[in-house]
Amino acid sequence: MTALALLVPGGTGQLGRDLAAQAPDGSVVHAPGSKELDVTQAGSVVQAVDGLLAAAGGLPPIVINAAAYTAVDAAEDDRNTAYSVNGDGPRLLAAVCASRQVPLVQVSTDYVFAGDKAGAYEVDDEVGPASVYGLTKLAGEFSVLRSGADAWVVRTAWVYGASGSANFVKSILRLAGEREILSVVDDQRGSPTWSSDLAAGLLELAGRIVTGDGPQARVLHCTGGGETTWYGFARAIFEELGADPDRVKPCTSAEFPRPAKRPANSVLSPASWANAGLTPLRPWREALTKAFAGFKPNP
Repeated sequence: MTALALLVPGGTGQLGRDLAAQAPDGSVVHAPGSKELDVTQAGSVVQAVDGLLAAAGGLPPIVINAAAYTAVDAAEDDRNTAYSVNGDGPRLLAAVCASRQVPLVQVSTDYVFAGDKAGAYEVDDEVGPASVYGLTKLAGEFSVLRSGADAWVVRTAWVYGASGSANFVKSILRLAGEREILSVVDDQRGSPTWSSDLAAGLLELAGRIVTGDGPQARVLHCTGGGETTWYGFARAIFEELGADPDRVKPCTSAEFPRPAKRPANSVLSPASWANAGLTPLRPWREALTKAFAGFKPNP
């Protein structure tokens, strides 16, 4: 793979850490967390991009923005902060990238869709977020795509990884040790995505972009292969843990109300990714097994 000069805002999160760890040999990588790089502050963004260019040493520069406000329920009452990070942050990054001629990859979400489609969502399907979080991520997409920067948006879904504590796999592992029976919603469908596989996909895309072979499509979908429900995902986690999956019982979304409405259907079509000639991510169930073989998330 082509060595890169890579800036990863949100670099201390689960995806950011995987991006930094998997960057091609010989790359220059800066993966700051929010305390080091606040994407809502123009001065900090300018300093970070200019610092990347100064350190590049002739390597092609690119920014992959993994910074995000991801507290879906909290965003309903904290919309100003969510909009600032998810909407204004990408806008500032895109503006600086445009002025420095640095390409940008913006990571987005399945939550930009309403979730009422019968089949998998294509990149050009109508958007219609049902939550503040989804609205703020969509605002970020619009800002990036309209900025004049050489930019791509990659939507993903149901991401889990080794770093951090706030993901579904770690929550289920914790609950497995606390409760004999777990009720998990079985009327929301999506594609679990291992952050390590997603990072590999994003870096493949980045390599294509910096060599001048970036996809013509500026919005792409990239998730683990196949689909399941949260209930099915939880049962699979129990299986990998060596616990009885029958301890997981199905329930409806109505039986488990949350402040933010979740899409009933979060499945993203892989067609755009495949049509761009990019490597499909492995099936979600296979990825979960691989994840457990490489690390065991702590409760």
